[in-house]
Amino acid sequence: MATDPTIRVRPVSIREVARESGVSLTTVSLILNKSDQRISEATRRRVLATIDRLGYRPNRLAQGLQNRRSHILAILVPGLKHAFADVYFGELISGIYDEASRLGYKILLEVATAGFVRQRKYIELFDQCFIDGLLFVGAHEQHRFLHDLAARQYPVLIVNNYFAQERLDYVVCDYAAAARLAARHLCGLGHRRIGMIRGAIEVQTAMDARNAFVETCRQLGTAISDDLVADGLYTEEGGGAAAEELLRREPRLTAIFAGNDKMAIGAIRRLHQLGRRVPDDVSVIGCDDIHQAAFVTPPLTTVRTPLYDLGKRSAQCMIDLIRRKVKQCHEILPVELVTRESTAPPPPR
Repeated sequence: MATDPTIRVRPVSIREVARESGVSLTTVSLILNKSDQRISEATRRRVLATIDRLGYRPNRLAQGLQNRRSHILAILVPGLKHAFADVYFGELISGIYDEASRLGYKILLEVATAGFVRQRKYIELFDQCFIDGLLFVGAHEQHRFLHDLAARQYPVLIVNNYFAQERLDYVVCDYAAAARLAARHLCGLGHRRIGMIRGAIEVQTAMDARNAFVETCRQLGTAISDDLVADGLYTEEGGGAAAEELLRREPRLTAIFAGNDKMAIGAIRRLHQLGRRVPDDVSVIGCDDIHQAAFVTPPLTTVRTPLYDLGKRSAQCMIDLIRRKVKQCHEILPVELVTRESTAPPPPR
């Protein structure tokens, strides 16, 4: 007789496994949690065979709650439009997910909307044992609520940024070193009229990059005034608008450093629209080396920041913090210059 597909089959319980195997609940639990060193091989095989025969599926969440562990990590992103579709966030999240999955953790995605923060949902995630740790991708100085979590000593890690005045854990790329590489590259090519398209001032790594770029250019004999630094909003549209503003302020500009590749790509497009050839008239260098950087016209010279690897390392550090293998995580990953076709010596005067 056919089985009615609308009737749900009752799941097998751990008590049934113990009864059918002729062992205690504790023995079954130890075997399931791979803490069965003192249990005989014959008993272990009998229990595993019973589990297979009955089709028992352990409730990992319930087991975790009993041990105050859910084996779930939350990834929090800012309340930006289409944040999960963004290539920058995508690389970091992919790295976190892949490494967390390899280490036996699930991922919960959350957005730091105004309501999420106002209702203190970030506290609820921990207090109700939904998550073991939280990784914030895209955090900046306005996200003060993170200090509530730090004060409660919950495992929280900032991904690819840090708070200069706080002791929050972080893994970050070396954006100051990236800016120095960009400055040396452009100055080494002979550029002396250089502009910069920066990221948001509330992002510490953006300010590190700005300060390092300006200082390195100064050391190499090129002064960059505040008029030659514009905000590109981390977007292609913002990068285009910033490039046009820089040219308005200094029509003789021969090079631009953008704080990320999206702003650099936007700058190149706007320069073309304004009749400026890249790199014949204006050289452009970006930062991050996203996948699209090699496929724009011309291919973009940039500084590679290992975003995917940084995501993986962030997951490793978070799990080490949860398991108390380390007391803190303050790591800075190295970067490297990738030279393509968007930079060249300046045109003759």
